Amino acid sequence: MNLRDLHYLVALADRRHFGKAAADCFVSQPTLSTQIRKLEEELGVALVERAPRNVMLTPIGKDMAERARRIVAEAEQMKETARRSRNPEAGSVRLGLFPTLGPYLLPHAVPHIRKRFPRLELLLIEEKSEILLTRLRAGQLDAVVLALPIHDEQLHTQFLFEEPFVLAVPETHRLAQRETLRLAELSREKLLLLEDGHCLREQALEVCHLAGAGEMGEFRATSLETLRQMVAADVGITLLPTLAVKPPVARSRNIRLVRFKGTQPSRNIAMVWRRSSAMHGFLLKLAQVLHGLPKDLFAMPAGPNPVARRPKSRATAGTATGRTALR
Repeated sequence: MNLRDLHYLVALADRRHFGKAAADCFVSQPTLSTQIRKLEEELGVALVERAPRNVMLTPIGKDMAERARRIVAEAEQMKETARRSRNPEAGSVRLGLFPTLGPYLLPHAVPHIRKRFPRLELLLIEEKSEILLTRLRAGQLDAVVLALPIHDEQLHTQFLFEEPFVLAVPETHRLAQRETLRLAELSREKLLLLEDGHCLREQALEVCHLAGAGEMGEFRATSLETLRQMVAADVGITLLPTLAVKPPVARSRNIRLVRFKGTQPSRNIAMVWRRSSAMHGFLLKLAQVLHGLPKDLFAMPAGPNPVARRPKSRATAGTATGRTALR
């Protein structure tokens, strides 16, 4: 038994497909299949139920895959410890961000990170928050940027910034000419929200609860950009995070933004990593760079502001499972 075989087993458990698991491990499908059989022979148990179009792990196979996942994560941590001891500000960092923040934060943050750590390579992964936390705990990510709260004593949480929300309305809406409004004025309004699984949905629902507003049940968006286009099409109104309406986001004449006065809805953003991480000292420095972003980045100028679509930037991860290397 060796680490390579354990890598194969973990990949097969994740992908449930020999071909896809082999591609993830950069080996041929026969090679991966042969090594899994050898592992079964060594352990004396069947790990996989093989069918022409379906691959399932046996109960003992699932247990072994989870044990293998922990062993692989520890081995990766050992390598990381050695690498970081040589030069903590060089090499690569695997950083996860959730979709309603990453594309809007990175164009502002990456230049500051590059300036502070010119030899650092960022591997950016964009996924929903729960998936990011799972990968962080498994050692597949070094750190993640998430919305608070995070309830896990095994994780270190470093506050970065507070990001206010603004109300996005069609230009024909009764609130379109308002510069500001109080949260209570949303009472009895119906808001467009994201589908389940997005942390922004939970944050918006909390705001709705505070304001006495509700959800427009006929529609649920899969992305922040879908929400934006639905508002532009005069389907309804929604809440948008401040970074999602600041340059380099393009503008639209169809949407008006209304700032909140008094009690201002917002979300708190933090950088999170394992307390046991060998990169703790360096990640603190990286978090300090993000914490030090200009404060006016999170403030809206006075007056209604039209907005449009998601910025296209090579600094962002283009898909939910994609990653971009920045050097």
